[in-house]
Amino acid sequence: MKRILSIAVLAVALFALTANAQNEGEAPLKKVYDESINPLEQIDQAVAQAAAEGKFVICQVGGNWCPWCLRFADFITNDSTINAVIEQNFVYIHANYHPRKAGEVGQALMKRLNNAGRFGFPVLVVLDGQGNVIHIQDSGLLEEGKGYNQEKVLRFFQNWTPAAVQQ
Repeated sequence: MKRILSIAVLAVALFALTANAQNEGEAPLKKVYDESINPLEQIDQAVAQAAAEGKFVICQVGGNWCPWCLRFADFITNDSTINAVIEQNFVYIHANYHPRKAGEVGQALMKRLNNAGRFGFPVLVVLDGQGNVIHIQDSGLLEEGKGYNQEKVLRFFQNWTPAAVQQ
């Protein structure tokens, strides 16, 4: 019994050291999803703002539990070119959703966003000024290595601006 316990303790210690070594040199990413607000109400407010400003809404659906969600948020925040396109054309929100803890609100969110979660997370949903889903973007197609491809991400945002869609 002592031997099994010793092996278990050793395994946990090795796992912790390995995980720590993999994250060494990487700053922890900022949590961007507010888990205390109703994402359906958040979308309604963003749509109203977008309509008033002549913009579209981008819902980045995911959660603080999702490392790729946080990486994407960090990537677009730190790329000044992408950030400028977003600021000029979109009301950008982080709609909190956890597939294992969806509940009634989560189910309603997926229904509202045309089951966008089928693409994985984060998933980017473009809504027009009336709140209609006009595009769902699989963010996996924008990835490169352990991050995102600047050219692909910029192209996505530029192709879904109100001016590009309404031509």
